[in-house]
Amino acid sequence: MNRNRNSWLIYVIIHVLFIGIWGALTEIPEKNGFPATLGYVVWALTMVPAALAALKWKGWKLDFNKRAILWGGLAGLLGAGGQLVLFFTLRIAPAYLVFPLLSLTPVVTILMAVLLLREKTGKMGWAGVALALVAIFMLSYQPAGATQTSGYTWMLLTAIPLLAWGAQGYVMRFANQIMPAESLYFYMMLTSVLLIPLALYMTDFTLPIEWGFKGPYLSAIIQSLNAFGALCLVYAFRYGKAIIIAPITTALSPVLTVGLSLALYQTVPHPVIIGGIALAIVSALLMGFEEVQG
Repeated sequence: MNRNRNSWLIYVIIHVLFIGIWGALTEIPEKNGFPATLGYVVWALTMVPAALAALKWKGWKLDFNKRAILWGGLAGLLGAGGQLVLFFTLRIAPAYLVFPLLSLTPVVTILMAVLLLREKTGKMGWAGVALALVAIFMLSYQPAGATQTSGYTWMLLTAIPLLAWGAQGYVMRFANQIMPAESLYFYMMLTSVLLIPLALYMTDFTLPIEWGFKGPYLSAIIQSLNAFGALCLVYAFRYGKAIIIAPITTALSPVLTVGLSLALYQTVPHPVIIGGIALAIVSALLMGFEEVQG
């Protein structure tokens, strides 16, 4: 691995590109006839080579103590559970609506830290929370005659990964203090893989399934962007400053996802919804700065 002082920027760029593109494309295999549950299976499996690559760079050193397994497994369970629901959510709502809302996960993390740990947050944090509430209200706007989403169902479904990933951020506060990032990533991968039988059980194999390139193979390519993009973030934080990296990655990935998704859908949302998207991104940026300064 390149360990010079500027290597963090390379990892940040790769992360933003990979996660932003992944967000815009992840719903395509399901729309081609590849079930969301099987999309989860592919996603979990793509984490395996990324986790092994991380351990190799670490010299195959893995923390086996009970605390590492507990906190790493809990972080993985929250992340994987949210991911499984996300695949279903993208069946009824476009990525340009879902991902700005998901960028507000720091709201949950901040509120949990304030309520449970009695931590204090600054003006930027509370400003981000306030803007997030306005953004949610604006994103829920349903223009007359709109048919692009199933009422408010998409928001209820999106709330599940939003809460799960926000809680995951809270859990990772502890996990990062007791184990290296590579071990944490490994246990997150392991938990995701252990949920594969549940995803298979939830799959209706009596329905037609796309088994060609547009199904599992395309899904594997797209989900690999997520797996290795997340791994790049691990190394970005290792070689760079969190106060710079966190806001950049929090804000820019959703921007790229929204832009690509709008291009793919070839549509322009209602101005109120566009305003909600913009506010969500600004909110995430403010909370990103607050998180790294807190």
